[in-house]
Amino acid sequence: MLLALGALATAVVACAPADNTATSAGPGASSAPTACTKDQLKLRNAGKLTIGTDKPAYEPWFKDDDPSNGQGFESAVAFAVAGELGFDRDEVKWETVKFDTAFAPGEKKFDFDVNQVSITPERAGAVDFSKGYYTVKQAVVALDKGKYAGVTGLAQLADAKIGVQVGTTSLDAVQNVIKPSEQPKVYTEQIDAVNALKNGQVEALVVDLPTAFYVTAAQVEGSKIVGQFSSTGGTPEEFGLVMEKGSALKSCVDKAVEALKSKGELAKIEQQWLGAAAGAPELK
Repeated sequence: MLLALGALATAVVACAPADNTATSAGPGASSAPTACTKDQLKLRNAGKLTIGTDKPAYEPWFKDDDPSNGQGFESAVAFAVAGELGFDRDEVKWETVKFDTAFAPGEKKFDFDVNQVSITPERAGAVDFSKGYYTVKQAVVALDKGKYAGVTGLAQLADAKIGVQVGTTSLDAVQNVIKPSEQPKVYTEQIDAVNALKNGQVEALVVDLPTAFYVTAAQVEGSKIVGQFSSTGGTPEEFGLVMEKGSALKSCVDKAVEALKSKGELAKIEQQWLGAAAGAPELK
């Protein structure tokens, strides 16, 4: 399940991307291979790469509600992709696009949108997604003054009373990675698990990392992200850059994302903005 400030408040349980080969008759759409040199890209605005995201643009995804400053995880990712496509910073134009509008059917006013949008088969029927640029990790949230606020490893959670929502990748992670001695308390709704932590009915909450940022910033006063960890098994939940269905840019954007992965640049950006500096150290 995926939640975060503003746009992240939309809950999602994401699956693997569906095939994105269908085309549309919208502007820029084409089934033919596209050269990835800047002067041959089919763009919304000539000479500019137009990138969409929601407003307000919250931390740690963006900083100071300003996507154009290059700070925050997704701003940094967007500019890195732009750079791979041959665009300088002053050749990038930002458009405000509401979260659910980004992946709704129809013509788009952006070349790609970056807004913590999980890749799902349903959404991939209406838009194209890039290769995943972020694999969602799990996180442990505890009260600042709680018993488990200072843990540094997953083994230290063995005896914790853990709350988690049913049917989520977080539940799988608790059962298969943390493996607590006591079965986790499973709640039908995410808010019930959050309230259980707030009311002391559980000692720790396991949610995906984007949700953890939202929980600690907006839902549970006096709480903290103890740390993040990678779940195992199942299909990874990933964020993808969103494009209009049949976008001629898809293959080029995919190449850009893959290049950033292979060079280790995405990992560096993640560590800078979503790692220990963002209050989410790695738990092993």
